[in-house]
Amino acid sequence: MAKRAAPYHHGDLRRALLAAALALLDEGGVDAVTIRAVARRTGVTHAAPANHFRDREALLTALAAEIFTKLSALISKRLEKAGGSRDARIRVFADAAIDFGLRHPHRFRLIWRRDSLDGADDALNRAMDGIYDRLVAELAAGRGRAAVSADTQAIGLWSMVHGYVCMRLDGNLVSKADEATGEPRRKAIVTAFLDGIGGGAKK
Repeated sequence: MAKRAAPYHHGDLRRALLAAALALLDEGGVDAVTIRAVARRTGVTHAAPANHFRDREALLTALAAEIFTKLSALISKRLEKAGGSRDARIRVFADAAIDFGLRHPHRFRLIWRRDSLDGADDALNRAMDGIYDRLVAELAAGRGRAAVSADTQAIGLWSMVHGYVCMRLDGNLVSKADEATGEPRRKAIVTAFLDGIGGGAKK
């Protein structure tokens, strides 16, 4: 049974609603996040969320923007400890995204639910673009001559990461080690990608 928060009295209601939405998402997935459920969890009337979110799509969109921001912060924190080479930083970037997806499956699925989100929302697009632009910049650093653009490389890497996470979450793949190197498959696929675009690039 879903937990009910103590009655809400004062403070930042929007923040409280988003916190309740995130808790519901983690517990039951996207379908569990409704305006009524969030209001109940926050301890306010069913009409109160309308002052901050016009409908469920607006609520989920704001939640997705926050999740992208959390993912961006995780990636930045990991990159602070990464080596200086392009390849080392790309490995850290990809592993952070994979780790996030496997640890928070419902959050990962929500941020790619185009059918549930407002694709024209400025906050959502800023949050998404922040991660994408960071990846493009990391790929472009020290890349030398390449057959395709850094944007194409970024799309390729992100598609691979996204596909791997989804296949793990759906039970189509399991955690295994690469047969040739012994490194975890989730890391070996990044090695394969970097080899394909010119691994061992200029430091």
